[in-house]
Amino acid sequence: MPDVDRERAWLLTVDGAPQSYVDLDDPAHLEFEYARRLAHAVDCAAPGGGPLDVVHLGGGALALPRRLAVTRPGSRQEVVEADRGLIALVAEHLPLAPGSGITVHGADARAWLEAAPARSADVLLADVFGGSRVPAHLTSLGYARAAERVLRRDGVYAANLADGAPFAFLRSQLATFAAAFAHLALIAEPAVLRGRRFGNAVLVASQRELDTASLARRTAADAFPARVEHGASLARFTADARPVRDEDAVASPEPPGGAFGIG
Repeated sequence: MPDVDRERAWLLTVDGAPQSYVDLDDPAHLEFEYARRLAHAVDCAAPGGGPLDVVHLGGGALALPRRLAVTRPGSRQEVVEADRGLIALVAEHLPLAPGSGITVHGADARAWLEAAPARSADVLLADVFGGSRVPAHLTSLGYARAAERVLRRDGVYAANLADGAPFAFLRSQLATFAAAFAHLALIAEPAVLRGRRFGNAVLVASQRELDTASLARRTAADAFPARVEHGASLARFTADARPVRDEDAVASPEPPGGAFGIG
């Protein structure tokens, strides 16, 4: 759907849930707060604006890949999107600029990840939703270890998740990634962390220490400020949650009516 306020901007929805927002005249513009938080994770992981090797699990309308193509020229980006019909729709209506360095693969995210070369990516961004839920096979320790294998030793993983109180899903994801990575952080609005509403949360993980101070400054300056939890406070939030085995994995919870809807 076109945005009446921006001449060449478009909103992509899937099953009524907003998935991507793209401004063809300003690819660096990110409309959704969670997308900005993923971008902050990238910028804090690799300050200086140099090119990166990036894997995107979940493509949508390619909002983050388009931003990185202009803010970090020369980056090599692999986008994995299971919905081939969506890939064709986006290619027809929102074509990539020539020489973008973005390659789109029609494949299942986990299958592609498990076949990818080890230590081949600087950053791995996951934003995979089947409608409005993260698929179960992308929530387990096996998946987390596959992500860790593809990242370089100082690489950074960041994922868009969604949950609400009592946070059984989100806590299980923190425990799962803590079993595969040495350092974690969680970015979310205070109202979400306090359990007042269902919403997005961005999980960040790495084998090296994260620059949480810089991340906190950036997220606090957004139009909808977020908080960065890490260390002892994140351990308290995770509590006694356990890593998720493949045989026990479940999709993220169904959002309450209207949580992510439009109109």
